[in-house]
Amino acid sequence: MLRYLMTCCLTLVVGGAAAQGADPAAIRLLSGQQVPLALQTLEKLVSIESGSRDLAGLAKIRQLIEAELNAMGLASEVIATTPADQTGAMVQAKIKGKGTSRIALIAHMDTVYQRGDLARQPFRVEGDKAYGLGIADDKAGVAMILHTLRMLSALNIDSFGELTVLINGDEEIGSPGSRERITQLGQNSDLVISFEGSSVKGDYVRLATSSIARATLTVAGRASHSGASPEQGRNALYELSHQILQMRDLSDPAKGLKLNWTQASAGTVPNMIPSQARATADVRAERMSDFDAVETVLKERIKNKLIPDTTVTVDLLRGRPALNATDKSRAAARQVLALAGEINWKITMLETATGGGTDAAYASLHTQGAVIESFGLQGFGAHSDDAEYVLISSIQPRLYITTRLIQSFKP
Repeated sequence: MLRYLMTCCLTLVVGGAAAQGADPAAIRLLSGQQVPLALQTLEKLVSIESGSRDLAGLAKIRQLIEAELNAMGLASEVIATTPADQTGAMVQAKIKGKGTSRIALIAHMDTVYQRGDLARQPFRVEGDKAYGLGIADDKAGVAMILHTLRMLSALNIDSFGELTVLINGDEEIGSPGSRERITQLGQNSDLVISFEGSSVKGDYVRLATSSIARATLTVAGRASHSGASPEQGRNALYELSHQILQMRDLSDPAKGLKLNWTQASAGTVPNMIPSQARATADVRAERMSDFDAVETVLKERIKNKLIPDTTVTVDLLRGRPALNATDKSRAAARQVLALAGEINWKITMLETATGGGTDAAYASLHTQGAVIESFGLQGFGAHSDDAEYVLISSIQPRLYITTRLIQSFKP
């Protein structure tokens, strides 16, 4: 019965919108009516486990996205990554309009979670919160794209020249298989809208994200029996611990620089002095050039050793670039703020990176257009395993703003 009523409402709105040229009132009404349907889509997306290395799960969620696109009459294309990347394929769809603007919508279907994690937090709704692993990062982004497309179709909005949708499956591991495609898409677009989420503390449009690098610290010592002759060994774990402690103060929040040691391993068996140890640090910066200074300090610090006759090396692998604000992205963001004002929705513009890195940065590498981020939903708990949720109340405003932006954007 509910589905029947929703169908009737959509028919009435579409009829009115066609007569009125999809005016803001019709868009606002339809965006509200999409909310329960978007929740259904979120439940389907969240219920599929799709970790970045879970190729079977990624194939399953990709097929769901393809089915949703095909149900709207859109032809989708599956773009495979290379076998060496060992990542899931991308889904792309293109829609021709009657205008001139080239607009791209991007999101990712993969998550940081492992197979079986979903059992601890399946999809559920409590008040204004919809819970589920991966729901904020980035199943909500995928859902917002799908329902924006529904609205564009229902309201006959075709004022753009070409609208391209690209959803990849390897964002959480640096997008090794999709970064080139995203970069090319950004280069060919007047506007790229990326659908990562914003915060429950306040909605925003983001214009800057961080560069990301990985520091790998390796220690080579000498093995020996830990009970009979520990003094003959050179404990790589002790040296690794010493190195981590003396390099724990390299973050500089004032510059947007963050370095945190996040993984470590040593030894093979309990009764042997470990001859090998290794640690990894996650490094974030506002500019790729900031990593040069970090690398210099890391290489200087490792000269101070605790255990004689050990060998210590450190490597800094630069990964995802930064997204920086531009005049064009600021102009697009100001338009977003004006559109939010049409429905009295409070939204701000963020021009400073806060530590997160996204595919929007790849889209910005060679573009002459605007790249704007955080068009998913207001959310909390991304990369946690027990508290990830999105605010249901942010669905309607986000659908309205995105649809109006696509409708009115001029390059």
